[in-house]
Amino acid sequence: MHEDAKGGHRAAEPGTAAPGGVDREFLSLEREMTVLLRRARASQAEMAREVHPELESSAYGLLVRLDECGSQRATALAAYIGVGKATMSRQLRALEELGLVAREPDPADGRAWLIALTDDGRRRVGKVRDARRGRYVRQLDHWDRREVAELARLLHELNGVMEKHES
Repeated sequence: MHEDAKGGHRAAEPGTAAPGGVDREFLSLEREMTVLLRRARASQAEMAREVHPELESSAYGLLVRLDECGSQRATALAAYIGVGKATMSRQLRALEELGLVAREPDPADGRAWLIALTDDGRRRVGKVRDARRGRYVRQLDHWDRREVAELARLLHELNGVMEKHES
């Protein structure tokens, strides 16, 4: 970004380098991703507290995953979140103690267990997610629906690229 005569910002010409030789587009991307991630962390902590005052913000993603995908093995959840078995066990134990998840036998393998949202967990997570979507609608109501769809498409593509490079 460059400052214009009025002190505002305007985009640099594509392909121009910032100080240090970094393309300005990637510098802008880094800056905007940093702001987005900072806001996302704060939002996740707030949503976790709304689900349950004692819920750790890092466990909120587990609840959302279970809400979206249904029952999962602990190993699948750990792989998705990117944590070890011990961390996952600790988080799941805390979620069980809060009454948000329960273990059930895996019908495909009697030795294994599936983790599922309890009815209370599903209700609480659903309420928080509905409120969050409502905030998005209010905050972006001046955007054209095609712009919202394009942003979602680009974020999906970015997440796919990031996921490939994590493995």
